[in-house]
Amino acid sequence: MPQADATIYDVAIAGYGPAGATLANLLAKYGLRIAVVDQAAGIYDKPRAITIDHEVLRVFQACGLQDTIAAHTAPHPGTHYLGVDGGIIKKFDPMPPPFPLGWVPTATFLQPAFEQALRDRLATYDKADIFLSAQAIGIAQDDNGTTLTIESETGGIRTLRARYLVGCDGANSFVRKSLGIGLTDLAFDEWWMVVDALEHGATKRPEKCFQYCRPSRPGTFLPGPGELRRWEIKLLPGEEPATFSERENVLKVLADFTDVTKVEIWRTAVYRFHALLAQDWQSGRIFLMGDACHQTPPFLGQGLSAGIRDAVNLAWKLALVLRGDAQPSILPTYEQERAPHVGAIVALAKDFGLIIGELDAKAAAVRDARLRDELNSGKAETIRQKFIPDLARGLIAMDTPRAGTLFPQPFIDTANGIVRLDDLMPPEFVIVAAASGSFDALTPRSAEFLKSLGAACFVVKPAEAADSGRHAPALTETGRLFTDWLDHNGIVAALVRPDRAVYGGARDAGELNALIETLAGKLGRAF
Repeated sequence: MPQADATIYDVAIAGYGPAGATLANLLAKYGLRIAVVDQAAGIYDKPRAITIDHEVLRVFQACGLQDTIAAHTAPHPGTHYLGVDGGIIKKFDPMPPPFPLGWVPTATFLQPAFEQALRDRLATYDKADIFLSAQAIGIAQDDNGTTLTIESETGGIRTLRARYLVGCDGANSFVRKSLGIGLTDLAFDEWWMVVDALEHGATKRPEKCFQYCRPSRPGTFLPGPGELRRWEIKLLPGEEPATFSERENVLKVLADFTDVTKVEIWRTAVYRFHALLAQDWQSGRIFLMGDACHQTPPFLGQGLSAGIRDAVNLAWKLALVLRGDAQPSILPTYEQERAPHVGAIVALAKDFGLIIGELDAKAAAVRDARLRDELNSGKAETIRQKFIPDLARGLIAMDTPRAGTLFPQPFIDTANGIVRLDDLMPPEFVIVAAASGSFDALTPRSAEFLKSLGAACFVVKPAEAADSGRHAPALTETGRLFTDWLDHNGIVAALVRPDRAVYGGARDAGELNALIETLAGKLGRAF
């Protein structure tokens, strides 16, 4: 008989990869009782994902990983797509400063270091129980909660009871398969070899990433932090993936891209790149997240970032429901917001993969001419972040300015030094305005609702502006990032969600009160 655990968890998480570990940290920060289950005994000690963006760095900041970010990331240098003749046909340039989210917009990173830091951080919460070397073998749910049955590597079986269950258990997700949820195939299926190597003694980090768009052998090069270098190399028709487990074959192919005598191979693997989307993200009290519900080719560098976006989107919604601040009716907005967002990204990644991986020489020549003309004429978008969509539906005030966009994160000058704005704000709804006068006209109902929700109000002003801060803390930004953002959008304040997406912008106090009232309605609360 399975051993029944007496603890009733708020959330059980199947899968302790980066998405699951991030979700666990965010939930634990709200004081929730959680259980995390993973079949592995520890983290995989070599990199898999290598690229993340500023939105994800901001989430890691929320988890308290600022030191890890500083130590184990490097700015992404931008990417040049090289055509058949070796010339540039397309490129992505780094976004110029000031950086809107307070972090470098795109970075390379060491995944094992971040996974370890997430686990170390979670260990500081006394309401988080971790079950390693334990495999999920059964799930069930009823009106009051979920049951997760797990088996340890020694054969012991136990059941964990939780109000909600999240499956972030990878591409072969047991949770997804148990729910009978299918995958929509976007028709991308290619074998690629990944080689991670160390360039010892390098005095200078390579200045660019490269996409080698050559039909003879398409490939990708990315310089990671420190000495880490990565190549992703397409297997050609007739080549068997198994043959690339042999070092001799790896070196032979890699020699087309670099001097193999100057690098030490750290890891090689052959992956089947897919473009897949789950047909459902929620079944009652059970949710899917990360690779369990979407798999993307790596050509936009958004695989891990998508899973972290899932985590930060769902975490605050579960927290609000579990503590009684919102009705469960908000939970379907997780899929409503995330599915079209990640669907657009997967489709784009597929398109870029088709550009890079073209094997027909005549088609490649036509491609090169077209892309080079778009680049030279200025028609081609060269900033990677502009391909990432905003939220278009869900728990936002859709007809208001900036709704569904990411709220900027300025640097704030404090008595203890310069910090990022999020470090001064709670993981709750916040209203941020340019002057304390924006809060003068809050109605008693608005003020009471904000208080009941644990929301906070802040004034952020440039150094030259004076403000008494009578109704909210007055913070001084080091530049004009937030001030210019308000001015550009013609608003005086923004109502911001806990995940730092903008619920809506207000042009005056009347609109701010209206935003608060609509939020109460969307959360299923009386106003």
